Amino acid sequence: MADRKLEEDGVSAKSKELVADCNPSKPPKRNKYVFACAMLASMTSVLLGYDIGVMSGAQKYIQKDLHCSDTQIEILVGILNLYSLVGSAAAGRTSDWIGRRYTIVLAGAIFFLGAILMGFATNYAFLMVGRFVAGIGVGYALMIAPVYTTEISPSSARGFLSSFPDFFINVGILLGYVSNYAFSELPTHLGWRFMLGFGAIPSIFLALGVLGMPESPRWLVMQGRLGDAKKVLDKTSDNLEESKLRLTGIKEAGSIPKDCDNEIVKVANQSHGEGIWKELFIHPTPTVRHILMVTIGLHFFQQGSGIDAVVLYSLRIFEKAGIVKDTPQLLATNGVGFVKTMFILMATFLIDRIGRRPLLLTSIAGMSVSITHQPRG
Repeated sequence: MADRKLEEDGVSAKSKELVADCNPSKPPKRNKYVFACAMLASMTSVLLGYDIGVMSGAQKYIQKDLHCSDTQIEILVGILNLYSLVGSAAAGRTSDWIGRRYTIVLAGAIFFLGAILMGFATNYAFLMVGRFVAGIGVGYALMIAPVYTTEISPSSARGFLSSFPDFFINVGILLGYVSNYAFSELPTHLGWRFMLGFGAIPSIFLALGVLGMPESPRWLVMQGRLGDAKKVLDKTSDNLEESKLRLTGIKEAGSIPKDCDNEIVKVANQSHGEGIWKELFIHPTPTVRHILMVTIGLHFFQQGSGIDAVVLYSLRIFEKAGIVKDTPQLLATNGVGFVKTMFILMATFLIDRIGRRPLLLTSIAGMSVSITHQPRG
């Protein structure tokens, strides 16, 4: 009946195809273009993962070569979170200024410089300077990857694509473990330098890959470049109807009339988030307060579980468990990194099928069982 009505109204076959594509019972085809863009953007998260993974093994050789105390190693390892916080705080304004795409390039460039400085460090102070620069790059990468991926993804695949940054963090951790093992046979004064300096290579490939990515449609609209934003949305949406809806929503957010069809428009000075902290923490609406509590709570307890400490001190943990030789320790960390990456990949493909909450509850249950049911010595 629906097809007959379309034919009577003189609707083209192309329009019928569009109606079929909008049918919620028919899953949309995977958009390979947006898949590639999200993957490239999320690869910035490799920088954070690599820094965490490689430092778990490199710290042992750094301590031997530079004769550092345990306290100095603890500061060297843990200070990354503080340094990356600085980069994350600056990344928001930077991405509004130069765009999401070039912020990704900037993150790669900063991390490249930091990796080179750490690789050529001659003493502890020099190493800390390189750690600071690399931490700034990690902060930029940690913020911009999910922002770009969310803004460019269609609603049908947003959960799947938005999980890419977490997946690539763990890919980076695994690469860091592999790097530890690969360079562990070198002389002590060279091994840890190659481990840390090798992190410059992913940032080079990242910067080159970004050249093939489009700019975020939201940023383009905020710059008044409606024509460019429409082209990007047409490529990254499941169909033209969704592209129009997404463009309309972004226009509303940017206080641009919905019926404006100009290629370029003049946009009033945009807010850069000056009042956002007040809206979040001083006078939040009940809905915002609930979202804020859930978001902060999830991230707090995720970090409170101690998973970062397990990753950063994995060699020492395995040593305390009875694995005393370097090579078996490094192989054990590689095994942990591989299993962790595979299960995150599994969750990535399940997130849009079974939902976020079931995966979260299953993960919490698994962690609780593994922690509470430890064998007694």
